[in-house]
Amino acid sequence: MIQCKDCELCEIGPDGQRTFKCDPFSNIKEPQCIAKWQLIRLDMLVASYQSTLGWYRKFAPLQDKILKYMQREVEDMDESEHWRLDDEEEEDR
Repeated sequence: MIQCKDCELCEIGPDGQRTFKCDPFSNIKEPQCIAKWQLIRLDMLVASYQSTLGWYRKFAPLQDKILKYMQREVEDMDESEHWRLDDEEEEDR
């Protein structure tokens, strides 16, 4: 099995970052390359998901405050309209 670092479709930059020029639909050298490609993509997907979770953690306190504020506003609106409901109930009797 050929290693990615030995393949001509892999370029290693001066900072050690690897750039893969292979495309699983056109120029794969070996069947194992597809498995490696899937692992790379899965790792990228997990990293993206972890980044999203980080943003959710940052916004959670703000979201809680907004929901509490909205709940207070709705309760205040219900309380301010309570007199109307009491009057309507008395008229129905």
